[in-house]
Amino acid sequence: MIRVPILMYHSVSDTPNDETRPHAVRPSDLDEQLAYLKESGFTPLTLGDLVAALNKIDGRTVPDKPIVVTFDDGYADFHGNALPLLERYAFPATVFLTSGWVSDAGKDAAGRPLDDMLSWGQAREAAQTGIEIGGHSHSHPQLDQLRNEELRQELRRNKGLLEEKIGAPVATMAYPYGYSSARVRREVRKAGYFAACAVANTIAADRHDMLAIPRLTVGKGTTINMFKRAVEGNAVPLIYLRERILTKGYAVVRRTRYGLQRVRGNV
Repeated sequence: MIRVPILMYHSVSDTPNDETRPHAVRPSDLDEQLAYLKESGFTPLTLGDLVAALNKIDGRTVPDKPIVVTFDDGYADFHGNALPLLERYAFPATVFLTSGWVSDAGKDAAGRPLDDMLSWGQAREAAQTGIEIGGHSHSHPQLDQLRNEELRQELRRNKGLLEEKIGAPVATMAYPYGYSSARVRREVRKAGYFAACAVANTIAADRHDMLAIPRLTVGKGTTINMFKRAVEGNAVPLIYLRERILTKGYAVVRRTRYGLQRVRGNV
């Protein structure tokens, strides 16, 4: 079995605001984490490259000690703080971008950004350095709570805008909040994505559904010791025990909420 740690970051800042603080990582911590991965012989891949290797597209194979680094939402500090570190360590990464939150979204603006966001120009510049740009919905809703037509619009508008503005195909995405369902995943496939990330806080493996790939959360409380144990696959269930219990509990709440909405005819 092929096992791959896929890391999920958000903001990279010494001065996060109240809303981004729980998942923010200091630049110095990201520096230490990337240095450890480099020194320990991990081979970094974008999510798209990993999926292509798992499917042996063009004869590709998964390298020894693969690692995938991802960033959700598209905060402006990715360009200022994360990108220089990724370039220093020659690490590609995947940024899942919420198109309606982009700082110069203009008439396409939607949702409520949690902090300063990347501009389209900065996203294009990142893509030109080898960063993969993936989808993250248009307005960052809980996709599994949307009506079918709203769900389709969130997925397709996001993908269409990203491809138009970045000038490259977009084939991977991540679910806002990590929430999905069988219905959401069907629509993701119909929208043209071949891989999608959830959270789950477990090591990804080739046995996983490519539309529900798990990731490991890296946030404010992730010490370097926790980080090392997580990427090496050492006691991952214990490291993320609290997060996994909360995720499972809230999944039941969301399914119940959606079921009640269907009964009432709201979806």
